[in-house]
This record gives sequence, C-alpha cells and structure tokens, in this order.
Amino acid sequence: MPDLLVRLYALPIAPRDIDGVIIRRPLPHEQGALKDWIARHFEPGWAEEFAACFKSLPVTAFIALRDGRPVGFACYEATARGFFGPTGVIETERGRGIGAALLMRSMLGLRELGYAYAIIGDAGPVDFYTATLGAIVIPDSTPGIYPPPLDAAC
Repeated sequence: MPDLLVRLYALPIAPRDIDGVIIRRPLPHEQGALKDWIARHFEPGWAEEFAACFKSLPVTAFIALRDGRPVGFACYEATARGFFGPTGVIETERGRGIGAALLMRSMLGLRELGYAYAIIGDAGPVDFYTATLGAIVIPDSTPGIYPPPLDAAC
C-alpha cells in the first residue's frame, strides 16, 4: 500500500466529540493493558508501535473509550518522525466517526510538534484518508519504510 502525504497547515482541525466516547491520551500506567488489547484486536506489531509512543511526553497516541473500555486507538511519531499510524477501531464501533476523530486529534498533535506535513505510512483505507484529510498518494512509496517481517523463529 502506498504512503500518503497530508498538508497539516491546510487542515481546519477542530477535534470533535462523539456521543458517549471519550478521546484522550493514554497514561503510562495504562500502557500494558492497552498494548495487550491492541495485540488481541488488531496486530501484535501494532501493539509494539503503540508502546513506542510512550517514549515522549506527551504520549504520541490517543485512545477512544466508551463506558471506560477501549474501542479505538491512534498513534503518531511511533515508527518514524512525522508519521501517523497505526490506528484502529473495533469492528462494532466502526462507522460512528471514532476513527476520524482519532485521526484529527493525531493530525493536530503532529501540527503542534511543528510539522507542516504528515505522512501516513502504508495507508490501508486510502479513500478514507483522501476524503477526510485531502491526503495525496506519494508516488513510488511502496513498499515504504517497513521491511519484510522478521522470521518468528529468530
């Protein structure tokens, strides 16, 4: 999948609320439980990237909670500077704007760090990002910065 480029300075970013959902940064003592949750619901590698978000303060991740339980997450500055991702919303909560809200909070976080542009690496739902952010495909960006996975036997 290609990488995408987002003009942060052109976004009219205003974090929006989602009824019944709290979006906030995770706290350090929540890292272990959230990392396990991400590994179970999404990808183990995504959980490791989430853990990398705790390398700085403020933490470069957001979580979405409904009734005190996680329903989504988004990371930035996890694997590379200026990069967004990974991100995910559990299947039962998709289509309610949670992913877009997490994305916009993350874009604001990158803009607050001083970036004019953000990169969405190995973007899955390209149409979502182009519609939500006006993102454009970076030519010749496949396979991107992510090398082939290491053999589990190593």
